[in-house]
Amino acid sequence: MYIFINLLFLIAGCKWGDWRNWHQYYPTILFLIIGDLLYDFLLYNKSMWLFHDLILPNHTTITLLSMAVTYSATVLIYLGRFPEGWRKRSLWFLLWLGIFSLAEFINHEFGFITYHNGWNFSWSILFTVIIFLLLPIHYKKPLAAWVLSLIIILSLLSIFNVNLDDMK
Repeated sequence: MYIFINLLFLIAGCKWGDWRNWHQYYPTILFLIIGDLLYDFLLYNKSMWLFHDLILPNHTTITLLSMAVTYSATVLIYLGRFPEGWRKRSLWFLLWLGIFSLAEFINHEFGFITYHNGWNFSWSILFTVIIFLLLPIHYKKPLAAWVLSLIIILSLLSIFNVNLDDMK
């Protein structure tokens, strides 16, 4: 399933991504990847979700594939075609929220993602909202996005009772 999803994102990224200006988006792509790496590192022993696949061997390979393909394509399309005006931006945001939420819903229904330690689909939607709000902030004001991310990370660690002992 995840090979198929990443293939779709690769095709979409090639077709609609702003490759001409990829270097402008590169720091934001890294920001998104670092966030996921932090999750996998900090919550190694207390995962909120795990990916499963019929072909790819484990969560780590699925995550690394997504980081390389899906995240890059997403940033190149989402920010590369980011519209002017609040109405169009809101619709663009809702479109991407819908794409990611639908993909996760389907993956969850078929057992390709499982939730653990109090996480659920509602938390995933909220987290996706946060991601798509942070991407344009990071693109324009990286330091502000890092500060907001730190606050969000600390809040989530507190909400889900993740202690230092839970970390590797």
